[in-house]
Amino acid sequence: MGAAQQIIYFLFHPNQLRSIIQWKVWHEPVHRRDPSKETPTEKSCFHYLNLTSRSFAAVIQELNPQLLMPICLFYLVLRGLDTIEDDMTIDIKEKEPLLRNFHNHMEQDGWTFDKNGPNEKDRDLLVHFDDVIAELKKVKKPYYDIIKDITVKMGNGMADYAVNAEHNANGVNTIADYELYCHYVAGLVGEGLTRLFVASELANPQLLVRMDLTESMGQFLQKTNIIRDVHEDWEDNRRFWPKEIWSKYVDKWDDLFAPENREKALQCSSHMVLNALKHAEECLFYMAGIRDQSVFNFVAIPQSMAIATLELVFRNPAIFERNVKITKGDACQLMTESTQNLRVVCDVFRRYARRIHKKNDPRDPNFLAISAQCGKIEQFIESIFPTQDPKKISLAKANEEPAMETSEAILLVLSVLSTLVLIGLAMIGIAWFMGAKMDKFFHDFDQFLGGSVRSSTPIAAVPGRDEL
Repeated sequence: MGAAQQIIYFLFHPNQLRSIIQWKVWHEPVHRRDPSKETPTEKSCFHYLNLTSRSFAAVIQELNPQLLMPICLFYLVLRGLDTIEDDMTIDIKEKEPLLRNFHNHMEQDGWTFDKNGPNEKDRDLLVHFDDVIAELKKVKKPYYDIIKDITVKMGNGMADYAVNAEHNANGVNTIADYELYCHYVAGLVGEGLTRLFVASELANPQLLVRMDLTESMGQFLQKTNIIRDVHEDWEDNRRFWPKEIWSKYVDKWDDLFAPENREKALQCSSHMVLNALKHAEECLFYMAGIRDQSVFNFVAIPQSMAIATLELVFRNPAIFERNVKITKGDACQLMTESTQNLRVVCDVFRRYARRIHKKNDPRDPNFLAISAQCGKIEQFIESIFPTQDPKKISLAKANEEPAMETSEAILLVLSVLSTLVLIGLAMIGIAWFMGAKMDKFFHDFDQFLGGSVRSSTPIAAVPGRDEL
């Protein structure tokens, strides 16, 4: 977008500009990276981090100092591995051993790789991978062991898919295969990060017990990316949407991209979004176990971006025509909100879940399931942070009729009567103490009662003198 187009865009979307300015001007990192104290190889690592990551680079560089370099290197190692796996110009006979032995290469001083295709966007990272290796040798052993272990697992998993002829020819078939692929490329990343967080004592150790939460974090991000990038992958002759899902809507994979099948394609994409949304609650649960603000920001920002991206792609025909992304203004707003606390992040998830629910189409076969899932997300958030609306509470009190239970009414009457009796007795006692003639009072009172009785007796009932 050119300068003139940007000016026109922001004139009609001032909130977008405000969010960008707010993030640029008012955002204060929890920790600041200090390049003046870095070695040339450290600076090189951060240079390639900025080149290869659009969303993670900024939050990584604001991490707690004890995790700053380990997580930067962890990202670069896995990015290098992914660059080899993604490159379709590398022959499988060379690619497979590269993937399986990548953990050994990252221990070889001076090792680099320059055989990526010229159009591979991250090839420069591998050309200068010796700088990453130099810094890996300085990392504390507990951190290095975690990085190496995840690299071994991911490298072998990628190699298994690379040599899978069925996968290469027809893509992912079942939902189980789809989630296994997401595990290798993202779930393992979540496992490694969680182990690093706990090893640095910046997260609750119980997260290692609940690895299902960690898995959901990775699955949620990867599935969102796969849904968003469907057109780009189709152009590259890759298919990650499982046949078990898309075959319910079209006969052939390519049919999803035909304009005449657009409604079927949208229903298929709804099914994919539904599959991703099932991880939302566990993602929020996971974030509750983070103890450090910089680590929370690192975890929360991508998750908020993911739920916003799911809302963007939901029933959006543009995903079958081009690659779509959330705007820079929305991204800045999400980053501002996600660097606060869990309650604010829950509000973000609630907001986008409601937008998805609002866009849901009753004619879509997934309508009820999507509505139910959005409801589950809201219900989970409500269980953590119950909604307290001051306006609704005030209105309810103003309209409320004062009501009293029978038992309360009886107690109130008895209290009043008891008070009156006590006051009366006190007054009589004070009068007697002050010298009042109480015998005359009782005599007069007795005469008064006697006269009242006589006057109230019927005349016919009084015996006459002659009868006495």
